[in-house]
Amino acid sequence: MGQCGFIGLGVMGAPMARHLIKKGHDVTVYNRTASKAQMWVDANGGWSAETPREAATDADYVFVCVGNDDDLRSVLLGDDGALAGMRKGSVLIDHTTASADVAREIGAAAAAVGVGFIDAPVSGGQAGAENGVLTVMCGCNDLLAFQKAKSVISSYARACELMGGVGAGQLTKMVNQICIAGVVQGLAEGINFAKRAGLDVDKVVDTIGKGAAQSWQMDNRAITMAQGKFDFGFAVEWMRKDLGICIEEAARNGARLPVAELVDQFYAEVIASGGRRWDTSSLMYLLAND
Repeated sequence: MGQCGFIGLGVMGAPMARHLIKKGHDVTVYNRTASKAQMWVDANGGWSAETPREAATDADYVFVCVGNDDDLRSVLLGDDGALAGMRKGSVLIDHTTASADVAREIGAAAAAVGVGFIDAPVSGGQAGAENGVLTVMCGCNDLLAFQKAKSVISSYARACELMGGVGAGQLTKMVNQICIAGVVQGLAEGINFAKRAGLDVDKVVDTIGKGAAQSWQMDNRAITMAQGKFDFGFAVEWMRKDLGICIEEAARNGARLPVAELVDQFYAEVIASGGRRWDTSSLMYLLAND
């Protein structure tokens, strides 16, 4: 089993690190709120570190799951950053949803010190992390590093695929978020229409969910959306962050994102209505209160 460092113990990182422990890996964790790291150790085992560098020292694999590009730089670069403590031949796996640009920046910094790097954003949400069934989209320039890391990533993933060189994982995650945005908005509009038409929403969802309209969002969010319950997972503020990354990348590569751009503005309205921490299905709120 490998020696692992894990940086970032949020709603995704904490259960992912726990699965590593359950699979028999030695895990040292770091979190910017030190008390949170110690609470995790008390509950799960392993060790806590005072700096990212300490968490990464002597590790075969270092995992990162933080908020955004700047958070990544703060925990990976500099004298106290994880890369300063990693030994040659080890592998850095970044599960943050971030830009392809920062993935390439970190990849270059890792290569300069002989460390393998994988940008490996995930899909599946908090439930997927808790249950160890995440989907992981990877970008890596070193096939051997990817193959070594894949077996460890499988501790909490049901699928882990190499999509291309460094940055390809982040680009694939952008596709994921673009697709989700359109599906959630369509589902919200359909449910709102059904309610206003006087239909039995549960029966409608059960019926059309057996046909071409079926989706993960319909299976898992339709009924709670109809009930006005929006506390089931990925927060609106994080979806806006992700869609912003998508829109910026599209401006560079020439892709048109008319639906994603519109849904991004709808999420801005949700935040203005007090829904910063509601989950992404809260697009329904705007329609229900129109």
